[in-house]
Formats: sequence, structure tokens, C-alpha cells
Amino acid sequence: MSSSIVRAIRGEPSPGIPFWFMRQAGRYLPEYRELRARAKSFLMLCYTPDLAAEVTLQPLKRFDMSAAIIFSDILVVPHAMGVHVEFVTGEGPRLSPVTDAKAIAHLKNDVRGHLMPVGQAIQQVRARMKKEKSLIGFCGAPWTVACYMIEGKNVGDHWQETRKFALQEPALIETLIDKLVHVSADYLSLQVEAGADVLQLFDSWAGVLSEREYAKWVIAPTKKLVSLVREKHPEVPIIGFPRCSGVLYEDYAKRAGVDAVGIDYQTPLAAAFTSISKPLQGNLDPLLLATDREKAIAETKHILEVAHGKPFIFNLGHGILPETPIANVTAVCEAIRATHS
Repeated sequence: MSSSIVRAIRGEPSPGIPFWFMRQAGRYLPEYRELRARAKSFLMLCYTPDLAAEVTLQPLKRFDMSAAIIFSDILVVPHAMGVHVEFVTGEGPRLSPVTDAKAIAHLKNDVRGHLMPVGQAIQQVRARMKKEKSLIGFCGAPWTVACYMIEGKNVGDHWQETRKFALQEPALIETLIDKLVHVSADYLSLQVEAGADVLQLFDSWAGVLSEREYAKWVIAPTKKLVSLVREKHPEVPIIGFPRCSGVLYEDYAKRAGVDAVGIDYQTPLAAAFTSISKPLQGNLDPLLLATDREKAIAETKHILEVAHGKPFIFNLGHGILPETPIANVTAVCEAIRATHS
């Protein structure tokens, strides 16, 4: 039997509203912090199947979500390709920048062996999950991963050096993104083979691009990546989350080939249902969830009223914040289950 999330993406009727939260396994949970302390580094946590599986299951044990998303990070892909990646406490990721033809040529094309621990964690999670719940596999979309690889760190909401690189070295960034397309397709296939029944593409920095750049570096690579995955796994639905796409969400939905579209909290849900021709996922403001329980519950009810009768997965409009009170998450989950159930 298909999970409620798969049925929502297919437009099939399902009791209640399926829901999960981006970054639902993480620093806001004391049990996560306890496990994290046992791993020597964040990447070691990602690559240790027993620990990654346990972290993945933690929010399901607390909140009975409709899905688990495998605990990992989008930067395991460049790490597997041979890029130095580390996570510095208080600063975030640091990578050795990839900014010339030699560095791009030396990137590894076969990442299966390196990323097999992620598949092993998925196998463990699938064996311990209820069959009616989805297990979501994921990767970063090529443009967003390229941003980190070129700049070497998270620079916020501008990524000027990456955009400049794309303008000045179009052949090089095209080669880089094409490598990422093929490596990411193989990585997603590995996750499906291990037991993932839904996939999500995170394109966190899609919103920094102009319309023409967006078509070239977001839509085209995503379409190719989705096509490669579908050659092997045509039955597995794929959610695309091109954050902060604004009016370009509509173009993305029509042309990128994904089965459903995640929208950010800045995008009005009613307008999105009018303009976007795919099932939607979203879009509670994570800051509201972290700050004001009663307002978060009220907004949750509003979102569910707008989405009533439509193919929809409830989620946040970005990742859950580390300071989010557990009681707020519990209250919102209860409100979701109580609505249209």
C-alpha cells in the first residue's frame, strides 16, 4: 500500500493531511544532541549507519510524522567527489573551492562506494519503520551544490562569486553542473535501491538567479537529473524545492520534471495553488513555529484550510530552527492530525 505522502503526490484520496518537517531530525531535539556528542564530527555522524538511522527515526518516535527523511547533508556529494569538506562549529561548512578546469577535471565520477553508508542507514530505517510511512531520500540540486563548491562556504543569500563564475566561465560551470547531475542521479538511485520511496531535491539558492540564469542553471539540470533517475526508478515520486523562486515557481513546475513542488514561507499558498500545476508541499514559517505556539497553530489551520481537497503535503517553508521548542512542534503536529481527519 502506498504511503499517504505518495498518494498525495499522485493526487489520490487519503485520510488526513500527510506531513513532515524539513530538518525534522536535528539540534532542537535533546536526543539528537546526545547522539551527536558520540560522533567525532558531523560527517562521521552522517557516515555511521547505526547513528544516522537512529537520528532519522527520532522525530517519528516523538511526533509520529508521515515520513522520515534520511539524516545526511547535501555536501556529502562533493565530499564523495573528492572535495575537502568539514563542518566548523559556529561557522558551518567549509570546502576547498573548486574554481578551475584542473580541479573540476579531478572530481570523482563514481561515488557509490563512498556513499554506501547512507544506503546502509536507509536500509536500517526502512526495516524499523511502519510500512505506511514514507522514507525520503534526498540530495542537493546541482546549482546549489555548485554554489558551495565554488565559494567554499555558505555566504548567505547572494552567491555573487558563483554567479560571476557562471558569467565568466560558462563552459567550466556547465561541466561542473553536468558532473553533479550524473553523480547525484546515481546517489539518488542508490537511496531508492536501499529503500527510499520518495525523493527530494533541495535547491536552496535557486532564488538568487535571474530568469535566464534560472532556466539554465536550475530548470535544465533538474530536468536532466530527474530524467536520469526515472530511467531506473520511474515509480518513485520526486519533490523539488527551489527555495525563493517567486514567480518562477510556475516555470519550474511546468518544465523541471518533478512530481511535486515545495514552496517557501514567503510564497502565498492560495496563489501557489492557482499558478503551480503540481501537488504542493509547504509552507509554515519556521521562525513562527520557533517563536509563537498559538500563532503557529493558527497559521497551520489556515494553511490546511487553503489546501483542503487539494493534493498537498504539510511542511515548513524552510528547515526547522535549532531553538524551536519541542512543545511547539508537538502542538502543530496535533493540529494537523485534528484537521480534516
